[in-house]
Amino acid sequence: MKLNAPKAVLAALALGAAPVSMIALSAPAAAQIVPGIGIANPDAIVAASSAFQNAETQRQTTYKAQIDQAEARRAQIAAQLEPLYTKLEADSQAASPNRQALQQQAAQIQQIEQSGQAEINRMLQPVALSRAYVVEQISDQLNAAMDAAKAKRKITLVISPSAVISAEQAYNLNQDVVNELNRLIPNAQLVPPAGWMPRAQREAAAAQQQAQQPAAAAPASR
Repeated sequence: MKLNAPKAVLAALALGAAPVSMIALSAPAAAQIVPGIGIANPDAIVAASSAFQNAETQRQTTYKAQIDQAEARRAQIAAQLEPLYTKLEADSQAASPNRQALQQQAAQIQQIEQSGQAEINRMLQPVALSRAYVVEQISDQLNAAMDAAKAKRKITLVISPSAVISAEQAYNLNQDVVNELNRLIPNAQLVPPAGWMPRAQREAAAAQQQAQQPAAAAPASR
């Protein structure tokens, strides 16, 4: 990891403890790569995998009807909102604008936007489920791919990019894991089975069902 400047140097400059001429300024030494450490971003790895990229392309054809329907509805809503936005802007620039009327117009616009977005989301729900299904299939292979990449690179510690300020490219493990993912799952199933739900929803439903089950009757005391 590389920092832009040592803290001691920054402190000396800020406090005036020593003139610049008294501070040792030299060219940085050659980067020292610490073995056994890697940086990996699971979300980026999944998105860069062949299975995900292939599914993104295939989905445009498989779900073309839903996508076209949603885009058409989006255009209709935009056309409906355009005169409302124009009127709101014109009324707000009046010499003595009616604040209550402006608030009502803004609320109407917001309601149309929200209901329209909810309608579009319903149209695209099969598309969203397909993407979630593909991501889950790939994610199920992520640990195995990570382990394989770590073994090949002799990595014992993997760090998230969010925990790193700066690092040499040599630490980047993403492509190594992507290569292993492509070997383990070159393609994913695009269309989920009927009734399929993402893992988080399945776990939530199972927890709710378990909570609703009546507790087993305690044995009668003698």
